Amino acid sequence: MRHIARKRFGQHFLTDGGIIDAIVREIDPRAGERMVEIGPGLAALTQPLVERLGHLTVIELDRDLAQRLRSHTQLTVIESDVLKVDFRLIDCAQAAIKEGADRSSETARPRLRVVGNLPYNISTPILFHLLGQVDAIEDQHFMLQKEVIDRMVARPATSDFGRLSVMLQWRYAMDNVLFVPPESFDPPPRVDSAVVRMVPLDTPPDVNVALLSELVQVAFSQRRKLLRHTLGRWLDEKKFSGTFDVQRRGEEVPVAEYVALARQLKGYD
Repeated sequence: MRHIARKRFGQHFLTDGGIIDAIVREIDPRAGERMVEIGPGLAALTQPLVERLGHLTVIELDRDLAQRLRSHTQLTVIESDVLKVDFRLIDCAQAAIKEGADRSSETARPRLRVVGNLPYNISTPILFHLLGQVDAIEDQHFMLQKEVIDRMVARPATSDFGRLSVMLQWRYAMDNVLFVPPESFDPPPRVDSAVVRMVPLDTPPDVNVALLSELVQVAFSQRRKLLRHTLGRWLDEKKFSGTFDVQRRGEEVPVAEYVALARQLKGYD
């Protein structure tokens, strides 16, 4: 029976064989690697991946699709909202979904490779969910709305540079590796898509992530104004006595400077 894409799940199924082959080449899966696919859908990407890996874990929220996928002997299917999955416990994923799962038995495991065609309506929450578990991840390859990827990889002093850029670039090296047109999907989305490669930095700066997130949110709360009107006032409230140039707009400040400011602020929170 043909599966009808469900709008509430943001389903757009990849059908272009050439694009699928290109994505697999970018991922470069190797036999025996531990890989998790988010949102396998109709298994267009799943099948070529599992043929190279030997086994693949997939996370699928749609009950009907999850049932279909369970018939594949080389797949482990986690039927769940991905935002409830603890990737650090993926070997006991069913337990990880439950609130308050016991982590005392957790042992060192090879890090995961994570891939997927992310639902565009919740792509950013998924990215931040994974950011919180990045120590368990080797790399990530995601198909997303091109506009989102443009913001993820944007450089300072450009219109796309913003909160998402800073909050991901401090922890990942990222590249836009493939353009995907709407006609590659059924049904076609109304936007262009792309594939991003995200590799966690080997030696990320030691920073209070919650504090970094707060100051970056303040910095970009009024993009057209100089930072003295937003972040400057916030720093005054913190009684910050260090130096930071607030005669700039938020988009003009490099990621490293935001991180350095968060590190300076450690004693003020």
